[in-house]
Amino acid sequence: MAIAVTYPRLPSLETLTDYRPKIPLRVYTADGIQIGEFGEERRAFVPIERVPLLMKQAILAAEDDRFYEHGGIDYTGVARAAIYNLMSGHAQSGASTITMQVARNFFLSSEKTFTRKFNEVLLSFKIEHSLSKDKILELYFNQIYLGQRAYGFASAAQIYYGKPLEQLTVAEMAMLAGLPKAPSSYNPVVNPSRAKLRQQYVLRRMHELRYITDAQHEAARAEPTYVRRATETFSVKAEYVAEMARQAVVDKYHDAAYTQGYKVYTTLLSSHQTNAYEAARRGVLDYDRRHGYRGPEGFIELPSTEAQLPDWIDEHLIDVKDAGNLLPAVVLSTGNNKIKVFVRGNGKVELSGKALQFAVHALNPKLPPAQQLRRGAIVRVYANEQGWQISQMPQAEVAMVSMDPQNGAIRALVGGFDFNRNHFNHVTQAWRQPGSSFKPFIYSAGIERGFTTATMINDAPLEIDPASIGGQHWEPKNFDGKFGGMMTMRDALTKSKNLVSIRILQAISPDYAQTYIGKFGFEASKHPAYLTMALGAGSVTALQMAEGYSVFANTGYRIRSYYIDRIEDSRGVVVAKTAPEVAGKTAPRTLDARNAFIMTSMMRDVTRYGTAAKTNVLNRSDLAGKTGTTNDTHDAWFAGYQPGLVAVAWLGFDQPRSLGGAETGGQAALPIWINYMGKALKGVPEYQYTVPEGVITKTVESSHGPREEYFYAEFPETNSELGLENGGAAQQSIDEDVKDLLF
Repeated sequence: MAIAVTYPRLPSLETLTDYRPKIPLRVYTADGIQIGEFGEERRAFVPIERVPLLMKQAILAAEDDRFYEHGGIDYTGVARAAIYNLMSGHAQSGASTITMQVARNFFLSSEKTFTRKFNEVLLSFKIEHSLSKDKILELYFNQIYLGQRAYGFASAAQIYYGKPLEQLTVAEMAMLAGLPKAPSSYNPVVNPSRAKLRQQYVLRRMHELRYITDAQHEAARAEPTYVRRATETFSVKAEYVAEMARQAVVDKYHDAAYTQGYKVYTTLLSSHQTNAYEAARRGVLDYDRRHGYRGPEGFIELPSTEAQLPDWIDEHLIDVKDAGNLLPAVVLSTGNNKIKVFVRGNGKVELSGKALQFAVHALNPKLPPAQQLRRGAIVRVYANEQGWQISQMPQAEVAMVSMDPQNGAIRALVGGFDFNRNHFNHVTQAWRQPGSSFKPFIYSAGIERGFTTATMINDAPLEIDPASIGGQHWEPKNFDGKFGGMMTMRDALTKSKNLVSIRILQAISPDYAQTYIGKFGFEASKHPAYLTMALGAGSVTALQMAEGYSVFANTGYRIRSYYIDRIEDSRGVVVAKTAPEVAGKTAPRTLDARNAFIMTSMMRDVTRYGTAAKTNVLNRSDLAGKTGTTNDTHDAWFAGYQPGLVAVAWLGFDQPRSLGGAETGGQAALPIWINYMGKALKGVPEYQYTVPEGVITKTVESSHGPREEYFYAEFPETNSELGLENGGAAQQSIDEDVKDLLF
């Protein structure tokens, strides 16, 4: 009677027959490497036919070895469980089949009542009647919760072991198969000892059922237990771009972004991103080492017994996150210019000699206690080919971005030293002064107003009228404090002479320059029309600088950067696709190709024998760019390019302060750029620049001897013979007022 009343009231199986699991948002590089995942449930759906046989057998051995024989209720298993429970004196085994677990997971609560159990049994019969055994197992395989926010075994394989199913060992499969019974109790991350016991049980059952051989059983039992501690790591470090993609998709699809299985394919290239990440971190750490060890991050009290150390340290370092390869460690002892530390996840390590050299002075007992390396001190270490080394979390921040100047596709983006420490994206959100890296845009404006690379300009002291810079008295200096006298415009940019830049801006007027820089995408409001604009006193982002330099690199087209190539739904159907503007095709031309060519010519000199001459280590002749160092060295920049790739590197502090008197764009930022571009351009043929139509050459004297200079064909005169008129076109004579500025 109860069955007759209850069965018609059971829920529809439409949820199972039209199974649509909550699949998280996933973000990928252009070449298909995953860099991010967002959603309440971490899940990856796998058809049952793609599940390895041993994985299926491990699950059956752990949960329901008679699954393919019973009709939803395993009466033999129920009898066995009842006998076991009677013998033990209390309920320990419930004999739930896989079908019953599917019924419970999809339709019922986990409360232990007779009514719920009765409904579960009836639902199991209904499911068995409506679906094939393989379909039921597929639902179970993909739906079951396995701890660490993992739903389904494919997701758990990635989360616990960082592997796809087909690469799991027998021992790893058994570990995962043991989780459904109690994910919190048998979680190998949280309870490794209990998880190991459960794994051994599953292996024993697999052996008894002849799923594995004697040799496989013994090998799996002896295999060390290792699981990934960091559950959000990906092989390519691109957290800042993954977060940008997440925000964009949520803006478009709202809450559905986290459950509908959208896949976002970015424009990043995995090799470029990895190289940029490594170059940026190396640049910051090299800077940090130049400025000395500051002391431990903090201190903890250690237990007296050594057996307690691993668990004690794990518990007390729970809020201290890894920072890439910089791992937290705790000092156990010091003496004889060496220390012993316990590295989380790696055990005891001894540091001495070169491994400790960076921080050896902190062993001095005369230092304040907070600066001493002593027992209980929290430090950072990393491993390289020489072994373990001591380090520290740097205080400086970094930005690194590269893009294709022909279409705006971002190829690499590093928004900071460590995303876990600081989510603030220094590429897109940090407004900083560009310093001398902004000078090429002022020089470009000068060329449009009639200057040439051979125009002679006086690098001599100036006293600026307070009214022209917003009411302040100003006596600008060159970075090195020296003045070079008369020099060509080309030499002035190569040597980054401040006084020449100011005289150029005086001649063309700040108002003209403020409007002109819009050709490169800069906002006038961020660059007040004062003479300080000549020295990069406005505000830019690193991404803006990359877009601006792209106009030079692509011969004059204004392109806009983009980082999402396409969005696919869970079935692989493209639901959104970026249509970028392409230089020479759909992008608007905002700069004369002749101007772009001449500016590139000057910036190539900067990289050959100017402030960026370190780039000669790359042994390429097609590189162009400009260093940038702001007032009091608050910001260090290098922006440079080759026609196929533009890259910008920045280093500074979040709260602006001096990087140190010896630090410059060439010292702090340029090495980051070199380390990235050296790998990014490996195997890329050198670009052969061609002189555009309307440009003529003429031999002139320079600081490097006679050289061929470039001129607009209609204005072939050099030096003092070329002047400016109010409308901006070149003329054959120079007004007296302009002469005063130039000479």
